[in-house]
Amino acid sequence: MEKYKIDKIFKLLSKEIPHPKTELKYINQYTFLISVVLSAQSTDVSVNKATKNIFKIAKNPKEMVDLGEKNLKKFIKTIGLYNSKAKNIILLSIELIKKYNSKIPKEFDKLISLPGVGNKTASVYQNAILKLPRIAVDTHVFRVSNRLGIVKTKTADQTQLQLEKIIPKKWRKDTHHLLILHGRRVCKSQNPSCDECSLNKLCSYNLVNNN
Repeated sequence: MEKYKIDKIFKLLSKEIPHPKTELKYINQYTFLISVVLSAQSTDVSVNKATKNIFKIAKNPKEMVDLGEKNLKKFIKTIGLYNSKAKNIILLSIELIKKYNSKIPKEFDKLISLPGVGNKTASVYQNAILKLPRIAVDTHVFRVSNRLGIVKTKTADQTQLQLEKIIPKKWRKDTHHLLILHGRRVCKSQNPSCDECSLNKLCSYNLVNNN
């Protein structure tokens, strides 16, 4: 896609979503990382419901380890993949205590070495907490960026590499949240609201399916 079209897309999105930010609720850097780990293949709404009670008693690595895997599972059993997530969160917390004095490392390679933290989670953390121009790719970002025609990719990793290469620097920091929120509100997986979408004249999907 031409650069002027990409720029126009993000100008329109930034008008509709003037304050793009995560919808996850958190207290500090640690609780944000835990929320992102929990959010994999789950909704932010379901994660926020669970963490509302968890973070009252476990808002740092030591408190989470003290809570324990078995008790943590009770709080997150409504969240997808809760067994593996509970195990990873406890292991992650132990590693933070042992290796990093309970602080979260800033470096990408150190983040992805933590249990349960992959490319997407590390990128979300670096973007939201460290304010780095990383573009994490979840199902919404993948779907919307491909539907619009900004990229033509088959995997999340390919999408991230291309987006971080072609998105103008001034939009890069907000790209993740702008595309996510647009995907949740307008460009839904089933029955996207193309008629109501401000991007419909720029969108490859709309042009193909509505002409």
